[in-house]
Amino acid sequence: MAAEPTSLLADPELQSTEWDLDPLVDGRGADGVKELLGEADELASTFAEAHQGKVAELDSDGLIAAMNEMVRMYETVDRAASYAYLRFSTDTADPERGALLQLVQERGTAIETKVLFFELEWAGLPDERVSELLTADGLDFARHYLENARRYRPHLLSEPEERLMAEKSVSGRGAWTRLFSEVTSAITVRLPEEAQEGDDESGEVSLEIALSKLQSGDRAVRKGAAEAITEGLSPGLRTRAFIFNTLMHDKAVDDRLRNYPTWLSARNLANEASDESVQALVEAVRARNDIPRRWYTLKARLLGVDQLADYDRVASVAADDGAVSWSEARSLVTDCYEGFSPELGEIVRRFFDERHVDAPVRPGKRGGAFCASTVPELTPYVMLNYTAKRQDVLTLAHELGHGVHGALASRQGILQMSTPLTMAETASVFGEQITFARLLEQADTPDAKLSLLARSVEGSIATVFRQTAMNRFEELAHTARRTEGELSVERIGELWGESQEELLGDSVKVTPGYLSWWSYVPHFMSTPGYVYAYAYGQLLAMSVYRRYQEEGPSFVPSYIELLSAGGSRPPEELAKIAGLDLTDPGFWDSGLALVEQNLERAEAAAREAGRLNGGPPA
Repeated sequence: MAAEPTSLLADPELQSTEWDLDPLVDGRGADGVKELLGEADELASTFAEAHQGKVAELDSDGLIAAMNEMVRMYETVDRAASYAYLRFSTDTADPERGALLQLVQERGTAIETKVLFFELEWAGLPDERVSELLTADGLDFARHYLENARRYRPHLLSEPEERLMAEKSVSGRGAWTRLFSEVTSAITVRLPEEAQEGDDESGEVSLEIALSKLQSGDRAVRKGAAEAITEGLSPGLRTRAFIFNTLMHDKAVDDRLRNYPTWLSARNLANEASDESVQALVEAVRARNDIPRRWYTLKARLLGVDQLADYDRVASVAADDGAVSWSEARSLVTDCYEGFSPELGEIVRRFFDERHVDAPVRPGKRGGAFCASTVPELTPYVMLNYTAKRQDVLTLAHELGHGVHGALASRQGILQMSTPLTMAETASVFGEQITFARLLEQADTPDAKLSLLARSVEGSIATVFRQTAMNRFEELAHTARRTEGELSVERIGELWGESQEELLGDSVKVTPGYLSWWSYVPHFMSTPGYVYAYAYGQLLAMSVYRRYQEEGPSFVPSYIELLSAGGSRPPEELAKIAGLDLTDPGFWDSGLALVEQNLERAEAAAREAGRLNGGPPA
């Protein structure tokens, strides 16, 4: 019999899987952060003395030299910033860690303001002169970075205004975002007795652990956990709503001053995507809400209920959904990457060998999972909250996909190794797919196969349809904030409910308690408009995976070339490496068809397992 997830959380190997952040600061800790900030400040001052007011005078060699100086400055400050942020993420309740992060944000902003002139002067150069400079040999490490900076010309302010905006951001958006992170990381949930399953005797667990209970096969456990989560979210709900209101208004002011036509335009510009293309994506996904509704109708039959409630959405549908130890998850995911490409397998092993993974759930640790690239010469860092669920195995594969992407893209240098958000999910979703395929191969019972296919379909629904519904919520909330003024907790809950009900239709009942669950989502606060990139990236990655299925091992070099290109080219050019055309109006429909195909496979598996009594739902 499989071990309970709770018994696996005390595994010494899991508990000892924590980051080694010393390489970022040469083992000097907080003192190293301060020294790096001092070095970066000197580099910024030297850069300003040499180039302020003189960017128009640069020739090709001078531009290359200037960009190399900028690279040294950015790498220096990014080491300090990464150390402080990553250390804070593992214990947001520690005042010393919070203070160090605040120091980095304040000093980092001061450094940034010293070099703001370069972007403004560069944007002001005539197009002909820029075209001439960008043809220079030896500028590959910065060419697209410089091209991209020119796209912001219509939205830049004067240098004094830009300096003011940057400096005030520390005590404005940056401070509110940090506060949100701290208050949500401190949320605890008192589980009812039926949902404790071996947890702390008091039933007091982190929000992350409580959310994992929603995967239980026992509806009483799910319902009890959901009610407890709603209760746990209640004490600080008005504070989080005020933070959200403040950040939405702050964004509205920024958008007005910078002449962005919509609340989403700034994010689209950063993603190198037009407002029109993003709207086409969103509309294409919303037009196929029949897919998630069809799944949830099927799932109700599998669970033996007339209609799902919101707390049933991620419930296990099969008995074969046992716990997975950390060592099993690590071995499986590593082997999957290695089987696809020995080069990628070697990169994945580096994450564990170099202690660049932080896996266990801890009090005060930031929720969720992420991968953070730092400087090109260092392997990125992956953070998880591993709860021994099967879904956590795919989360590990997902985040290591980000890590592999970051490691390969580091060849482009610090200015161009990061992709737009719309491309950022390519390797992560691909990594999930190769891991999922392996798990499916190993499934030796109809129930096991159904369980995996259900997770796959639900992963696509969560990433494509639910994130698009979250984008719809943001659209409603930002629009209402700009037209109605400060929004009450109840009003925000109404908008959240509206967006969710549009997605779910009659297939899932949205309970009153669920109306507050928007309030722990960090993306709404820290990165407005981020969430549609998940849908974009998922559909793109599924198309990439389809090419791999069609071409087999001969596709691997193209895939590695795509990841290695990082952000050195626009998304449309990057997609062409994998043989994809993002300008094709039917591109999104093709990806959505793949989601529907997986749903059909799940329906077939349900029939094979004898769970439908005669066929799929009408």
